[in-house]
Amino acid sequence: MPKAAPTPASSGAGSGVKPGRAAKPAAASPGATDALPEATIAALDEALAQLETGSRSWPHLTIDQRARLFDRLHATTAAVAEEWADVAATSKGLEPGHPLRGEEWLSGPYAAVVAIDAYRSTLRTLARGGNPLDGVKTDAAPGDRLRAQVFPATAVDGLILSGYTGEVWFRPGVSLDDIRRGAGLGQLTPTEPGGIGLVLGAGNVTSIPVLDVLYELLAHNRVVVLKVNPTQDALVPVFERALAPLIEPGFLRIVRGGGDVGAHLASHPAIAHVHITGAAPTFDAIVWGSGAQAARRKRENRPLLKKPITAELGGVSPIIIVPGEWSDADLRFQAEHVVTMRLYNSGHNCIAGQVVILSSDWPQRAAFLAEVRRAFEAAPRRPVWYPRSDEKLAAAASDYPDAERCADGTRLLVETRPDEARAIESTEYFAPVLGVVSLPGNGQEFLDRAVEHANDALVGTLGANVLIDPETQAALGEAFERALERLRYGTISINSWTAFGFLTPTLAWGGFPGATTQDVQSGIGIVHNALLLDHVERSVTRGPFRPFPRSLSPRALGASGGRAFSVLPKPPWFVTSRTGTEVSAGFTRFRIDGDYAAFAPVLLKAFRA
Repeated sequence: MPKAAPTPASSGAGSGVKPGRAAKPAAASPGATDALPEATIAALDEALAQLETGSRSWPHLTIDQRARLFDRLHATTAAVAEEWADVAATSKGLEPGHPLRGEEWLSGPYAAVVAIDAYRSTLRTLARGGNPLDGVKTDAAPGDRLRAQVFPATAVDGLILSGYTGEVWFRPGVSLDDIRRGAGLGQLTPTEPGGIGLVLGAGNVTSIPVLDVLYELLAHNRVVVLKVNPTQDALVPVFERALAPLIEPGFLRIVRGGGDVGAHLASHPAIAHVHITGAAPTFDAIVWGSGAQAARRKRENRPLLKKPITAELGGVSPIIIVPGEWSDADLRFQAEHVVTMRLYNSGHNCIAGQVVILSSDWPQRAAFLAEVRRAFEAAPRRPVWYPRSDEKLAAAASDYPDAERCADGTRLLVETRPDEARAIESTEYFAPVLGVVSLPGNGQEFLDRAVEHANDALVGTLGANVLIDPETQAALGEAFERALERLRYGTISINSWTAFGFLTPTLAWGGFPGATTQDVQSGIGIVHNALLLDHVERSVTRGPFRPFPRSLSPRALGASGGRAFSVLPKPPWFVTSRTGTEVSAGFTRFRIDGDYAAFAPVLLKAFRA
């Protein structure tokens, strides 16, 4: 990937290690900056000097003033929403009229707007002396845990995403008093500055850099220098206008460049903390350097980076299919669900489902796989656009020469035995490669075996998906919830996709706790978390197994105690949705202006999906 030229505009100069799971690890270590032109170094130093001033100003803003700052952010982000979605889609090869352009509405301006609004709500609550958990139901979760039911948080949530819920699970043994005392994080001590944080932005999903900036600012009181990945250079003017309320007072500088510039910033004494969304090899290059010396430093725990770092690094996400008695419509819908998990953004997602875990004893296994093949082949064609993704596809084809090539060879379907699944379970291909592995058993026996396999065989701890019909879930009862407890993932989605957890700002996002710089897994720390909750262990999302109107079947409602109720038809993020672009744009505009009259036609289009 070529380096972008530094830009001295209001956003600053250039910086950044290339994140992105398909990117080559940066060759430069945090101290290797001698290749940078003097003009670039001077521009970076000027940006940091301006942030030093901003870091002294931020503590003087009251909580109420910060809430009003987020009012302005809502307005400036709304003003560029259409351009944001258009530039992002075009940069990924989705020309006007392409049926998947709606992805860039949801994963770009939609995600940013709902996060800004959720943070603003938290700030308003704190400003009036309340607690972010006021009005939020909390109850017991398995394993001496508490959980907070954080979604839906508003009537609009329930309208747009009918039937979807989200929970934050806290670490075992933490009391409700402790949870409430910690709610607010950095905004509990707003006058304490956190210094300057460096955010090395992701290159695949356009809202990620913006969301990471907001979390640094509010969770830690850190002003931010944001390094934009070169894949998103075209969006820098959009980001500058959207985030102008943070740039003008010196709370943010947006910069461009390559890995050498990121190395310079990471080692700069003005930087107090580094956050990266990317790949584990890139993380290791930042922390330990490269080559034989890096391996030795890692063994001896002598990091090259001498400051704290947090990260979100992806992994190989499982899709566990719990066997049950499914109708033909169920098989078709859930096959399209699985294919969406893999093909959204052409597979260039940290939580793209990569390995389907099936029961070899399920009588409907062959019928389900036939529907998966059909949907995998039939989904709209699109570019495999992320740098080096063609190499990842070639590597997967080499690993599995008998794999089925779909969509003119741009997609690979790999059905393999557990003893031959090492490559697909240990390599995050970051490309349209979908694996299928079968394990014996039915019911709870299969689920327990699948959980153990996901935990032990698949690399990463970021997200896991479980598809189960409401009748089977009701039959398993509490044993199903205990199985969820044993899944070591930062987000678990039942009959939904972990991307829903990513898009829901009141949920936390990150790898399962326990990673270290020497064994980073899917990352360290969390982001999003708009209620600013402490002691978080994971997020859990739940969705309807059947879309409207099949969600209203008496059999489904009776078996699930009503949890399967939904008036949402096929979700607009499905790659098979015929109206996904119009509905995704309509959802975003409704989040922006709350215009119910304009939203009514959007709902009608949703029912034509």
